[in-house]
Amino acid sequence: MPHQNPSDRELFELLDAARTIAVVGASSKPERSSNGVFRRLLSAGYRVIPVNPHESEVLGQKAYPSLAAIPEPVDLVDVFRRSEETTELAAEAAAIGAKTLWLQSGVYNEQTAERARAAGLNVVMDACLAVEVSTLRIPKRTAPSK
Repeated sequence: MPHQNPSDRELFELLDAARTIAVVGASSKPERSSNGVFRRLLSAGYRVIPVNPHESEVLGQKAYPSLAAIPEPVDLVDVFRRSEETTELAAEAAAIGAKTLWLQSGVYNEQTAERARAAGLNVVMDACLAVEVSTLRIPKRTAPSK
């Protein structure tokens, strides 16, 4: 059976409960969509961690080369990678204790979704995280200290 994203109510609950989001493929280049989403998540009060081996920081946040290198708990992993490059991220997200694997707009991979669900993760594919935060009117949170 093909993957189906959670309902709006379930998405609201996931996003309202999340505090820390790792953005795989985050870029310091302002013209990149990952940069715009990163900025919007920060302004919504999330703790946002860039994951990119080619970056040292993004929008003032220290970047890490991999999910495993992040030294703090992560609730949600947001992915800006090609669909075919996402399968291993399911296991990596589960290994760090994330609750949700989110593949950005245009990113869809059934094998990734199956692996993530088998590891106990919630899965969202082909959807923009920043748009959903805005559309679902997720309350702004007080930025965590870090």
